[in-house]
Amino acid sequence: MANSLQTVGLLTALSLAPALLLMTTCYVRVIIVLTLLRQAIGAPQLPPTQVLTSLSLFITMAIMTPVWTEAYEKGIRPYTQEEISTEEAWQRTITPIKHFMIRQIEKSGNTDDIWLFLQHTSPNQADTTYGEIPLSALLPAFMISELKTAFLIGFQIYLPFLIIEFVVSSVLVSLGMLMLPPTTISLPLKILLFVLVDGWHLVIGMLMESCLI
Repeated sequence: MANSLQTVGLLTALSLAPALLLMTTCYVRVIIVLTLLRQAIGAPQLPPTQVLTSLSLFITMAIMTPVWTEAYEKGIRPYTQEEISTEEAWQRTITPIKHFMIRQIEKSGNTDDIWLFLQHTSPNQADTTYGEIPLSALLPAFMISELKTAFLIGFQIYLPFLIIEFVVSSVLVSLGMLMLPPTTISLPLKILLFVLVDGWHLVIGMLMESCLI
């Protein structure tokens, strides 16, 4: 009977894995920043979406491995060894993940998002501490915080490429070359700049640094 329950629980967890990946990790931040980077460069098909998705998954795994390891060691392993109950296993497993989400929200300065959802989902828990925040309020607050952070990072990435676009457009206008599309000149220049400054290393390093806990 216990083995059957464990099997059902495992299958349920696997079916919810894509949603949990979006809601409880930094995947949203990573994929949005990389997508904005691709748009800033001006090559909407390079790198391909499959490459960005795979890279985002690997970056997310690298960032989340310590959190997942702690959740496994404290909750899942004792449960599979029948040392703790299902409820206790759930609490032990979800606690490191909740701490990760809360720390990311605090680090980004978006704690108001927690109280925004908390006052609608649990209006009688105005004095709730961080450790007592229900997932119904924490999950949407975390996703909103990740969206804000991703767009802020994306804006910072856009600026140097935008300057190149302005410079190229101004030069072409001053030379009277109005029929030549600015992207014909700006795209190679942006790619050259990105390669010279080791852009992939800088962007991915910044992403991983922003998610450190």
